[in-house]
Amino acid sequence: MKLELFRQYFPNGTNGELFFNGKKVCDTIELPWKENHRKISCVPEGVYRVRKRFSQRFKWHLEIIDVKNRDLILFHPANNALKELNGCIAPVSEISGEGKGIRSRIAFDKLKEILFPFLEKGFVIALTIKRP
Repeated sequence: MKLELFRQYFPNGTNGELFFNGKKVCDTIELPWKENHRKISCVPEGVYRVRKRFSQRFKWHLEIIDVKNRDLILFHPANNALKELNGCIAPVSEISGEGKGIRSRIAFDKLKEILFPFLEKGFVIALTIKRP
């Protein structure tokens, strides 16, 4: 199972397009690139595993694992990376600016609806993050 995130970098945020097995799922927003520093940088380009995770704050969501020098990197709803993200990735329905989007909850629910059944059946989902 292949999840691909194609990103563009800007001073105030990182915008992307997320594809699952070649089909676009949604857009994404993240913090700007800050040398992979915890809580202030987007995720470095590379290949990572994605798993299902539960927390009181976000309920069921997705976690990106195996990121060097980082942990608890999540996919969760947010519409403004600088105000709402600490190094995580937010699915959004539409990009509205650098690191900004709209209707994040809708995009997040769509992503979960697509990925959760595969994860629950034991499939491995690999996330590749790269430039277009």
